[in-house]
Amino acid sequence: MTRVERRREALGSAVGLFLACVLAALAALHEPVRAAPGDPDGSKRLVVHGLAPLPGGATVPEKLRPPGSYRGDGGPSAIIFPPQTLGIRFNHKRHVKDLGMTCTTCHDAARTSKKSADSLLPPATRCDACHATNHRSSPVKGGDELLGQCGFCHVGYRPGDGQRVARLEIPPPNLRFDHALHLARGADCARCHGDVGSLELATHDQLPRMRGCWDCHDSDQTKPGVASRECRTCHLTERGSLMKTSFAGGMLLPPAWMHASDHGPDWIERHKKVAANESRFCGNCHEERFCTSCHDGRVRPRRVHPNDFLSMHSLQARRNEPRCTSCHQEQNFCLSCHQRAGVTLTGPSETLAGRGRFHPPPAIWSDGPRTASHHAWEAERNLNACVSCHVERDCAICHATAQVGGRGAVSGRAGREANWSVNPHPPGFSARCGRALRKNARPCLVCHDPADSNLGRCR
Repeated sequence: MTRVERRREALGSAVGLFLACVLAALAALHEPVRAAPGDPDGSKRLVVHGLAPLPGGATVPEKLRPPGSYRGDGGPSAIIFPPQTLGIRFNHKRHVKDLGMTCTTCHDAARTSKKSADSLLPPATRCDACHATNHRSSPVKGGDELLGQCGFCHVGYRPGDGQRVARLEIPPPNLRFDHALHLARGADCARCHGDVGSLELATHDQLPRMRGCWDCHDSDQTKPGVASRECRTCHLTERGSLMKTSFAGGMLLPPAWMHASDHGPDWIERHKKVAANESRFCGNCHEERFCTSCHDGRVRPRRVHPNDFLSMHSLQARRNEPRCTSCHQEQNFCLSCHQRAGVTLTGPSETLAGRGRFHPPPAIWSDGPRTASHHAWEAERNLNACVSCHVERDCAICHATAQVGGRGAVSGRAGREANWSVNPHPPGFSARCGRALRKNARPCLVCHDPADSNLGRCR
């Protein structure tokens, strides 16, 4: 026998001895069944290891579940992670705690995976060395020991099935995820999947929770290397940068813990606050036309305006609750309807003469002295109500200077009684008119001619 042959024989003996020890250990550790507590002979119920996260389907403690999970959370999103079919029995705790294996012993593809669609399941040939099987052959050759039989790992298998085993189906998630990048940044497997090494079968419940992801992705992005909080970083997109929300499993909706934006039955009442606080958040899923379809009046939102709103809207408009300008433009929505209905005329002259259909008599509405019902105070309280019927020139007819078309500047008691060319400025305005003119000259030019001496003193 040559030296090479002797070395091969010695190596073969060593490998055979090692495998024998491993097989013996596995045979002792992988008990297919054991009696339930309080049932020594196992006559009442048998508990099979590796069919559930814990023996007998016991509840998994919170400390073993993925970060971000909580009792009663319903598990990870069934839309992001479609349901799985696990037709195999496997005991992670035996392999990790007792045999000293690591996650990447079987899931070594995770080291280099950059797409969530990558299959990280180990090939069946990875099991051959310890289970004394041969999955490379056709048909597959099983071992002589119990742990080498097909039915030891494949649930429901019977000897007469002709090696047809239940399929193991783990659909790819509807998510972007780079395992290699997370491992390179120090995020170990437990950071997303929880303490799988202390469980038996790893089920759908050990998949990540978004709340756990948010621990890193909600941090200060001004620092280099910090995880982005942009939705498109992890979520699939369509139509440019909008998130894809429609999947075979249903609609993807935001969770309650994120800006209180869960789209529950009361969402129609609450959405305005969320949109007002952070409109960019809504813009991750919705285009502007989604909002305007209701808010521009083309689609009548009956939950906002009841059926008899036309007859009662004047009261709410005067109260400005809800704020009409949130949806409507007074000059092209309210004014056009008011003119068609005859509520408003082309100017204030008819109203001043006491023939208006809306305002009180001139003695209350326009003549002095001013009371709480005078139009000057009403305009200050809710100018939106005024512009829903009047245009700018209606005000300028009375409040303009003589240079532009006013009826002559009249001061003192006579001016107050005549109501012609009434000064709209408060007392002491001339001392600060220069600042107002420099800030925005347009309101000044409504009444004042550019050559007006009064305007010249403010330059």
